[in-house]
Amino acid sequence: MQFYIGSSFANITNVRILQHKLIDRGFTLTYDWTQNERATSKAALQTIGHAEKQAITLSDCVIILLPAGKGSHIELGIALGQDKPIFLHCVDQTYDRFETTSTFYHLPEIIPCSGTLEELTELIVHHHQQMFTRGL
Repeated sequence: MQFYIGSSFANITNVRILQHKLIDRGFTLTYDWTQNERATSKAALQTIGHAEKQAITLSDCVIILLPAGKGSHIELGIALGQDKPIFLHCVDQTYDRFETTSTFYHLPEIIPCSGTLEELTELIVHHHQQMFTRGL
């Protein structure tokens, strides 16, 4: 299964940990944005944006690690528009607090997860196994 992880630069360590956990389980990362430097020009932004959009399109699922910035929420929107399953992770369920939640966090394509990255990994693996068993 191919995956993409969206998050903020503040979460790079957790993104890299999760990438390695999933790759170790046989999954394929479609694009590693953590290798990028912060963009310093519009041309760089366009290049990165194109690569990330293509990576989402190639992915079987998208993972959003909160807290996430506006770019990650745009990625979430692209994935929703393509009917991809989206794993929304936050260690403390802040995605479910009415004061801070988003309308889009509550759509059926969203699979919420709170807890550790190991728990998120197991949820993704289990979801993939169910989809494979169903032949989807």
